[in-house]
Amino acid sequence: MGDSWERARRVLSRAGLPPDALARVRPLGGGTYNTVEELVLDDGSRYVLKIPPASAVPGLRHERRLVVSEAEFCAGAAAAGVPAPRVVSVDGDTGAPHLLMTACPGVPWTEAAPSDGERTALRTELGRQVARLHGVTGPGFGHPSGALGPLAPDWRTAFTAMTDAVLADARHYGVRLPRPAGEVAAAIRTAAPALEEVTEPALVHFDLWPGNILVDRPAAGRARIGGLVDGERMVWGDPLADFVSLALLGDIRQDEAFLAGYGEAGGRAEFGTGARLRLALYRAHLYLIMVTETVPRAVGEEHGRWVRDAVVPELGAALEEIDALC
Repeated sequence: MGDSWERARRVLSRAGLPPDALARVRPLGGGTYNTVEELVLDDGSRYVLKIPPASAVPGLRHERRLVVSEAEFCAGAAAAGVPAPRVVSVDGDTGAPHLLMTACPGVPWTEAAPSDGERTALRTELGRQVARLHGVTGPGFGHPSGALGPLAPDWRTAFTAMTDAVLADARHYGVRLPRPAGEVAAAIRTAAPALEEVTEPALVHFDLWPGNILVDRPAAGRARIGGLVDGERMVWGDPLADFVSLALLGDIRQDEAFLAGYGEAGGRAEFGTGARLRLALYRAHLYLIMVTETVPRAVGEEHGRWVRDAVVPELGAALEEIDALC
């Protein structure tokens, strides 16, 4: 505990905040790679501190300098007027990398248990917010962290590098996939021309499952989206890529409330053959990550069983859809 407090005080001091005002340090759950802590000061102000693991800790190839990507997401969300953490201090390159952010109000959607009526309103609001995020554009395609190299001039190049990296991790960790890694790579290469339809790099969170969507219930007023958090996986890419985690293991086309809000705020959600093929590629990519990361994370038996029973079949289904559409 002492180490956490000392580290928190150092970060506060570097950010120009009073280290002696630190009143509480509390570990936050939900993080799968970085250490995440809530810092509370004497005046009640709350911050979230993320600390990357030591370089020797096993991970995936894209999981370097994630705090840099998350800071980029926060800046984009601020520009779009979307509720999300605001960066107070970030350092992704020294011997003490960290990201200090403001805390957002609310609890994860998974804990909020909204009623049916609340759910419709919240999903509509979420659609509007995601559309605004997608209106933010970047200088190139790919991970802003530079973990896989510099940003690419086109989405096909960037996405191919992203998928190749995950498949290399799967081979490295000996992960069991529904098809051999070489066959998965071949299927993705066959569908790659569809990626050329994407010509502008949009801000894509890429991890908007319910655990990263905060629901706030003010003392007076209706439930609302309190913040979109954990933007460390963000990429500059195709807005459609966000639709996978937004309907994790499901189909975003069934989420009428979300799509209504998305369209109201100017988002375009069309599902022709090219878009369906790209969605299948993005499903395959995300589910590849979810399956592969179980090895370096050393997940428990219960989570491992869920991945085998729920995620692996969806990865197989995404590959089958790619085959059918190509």
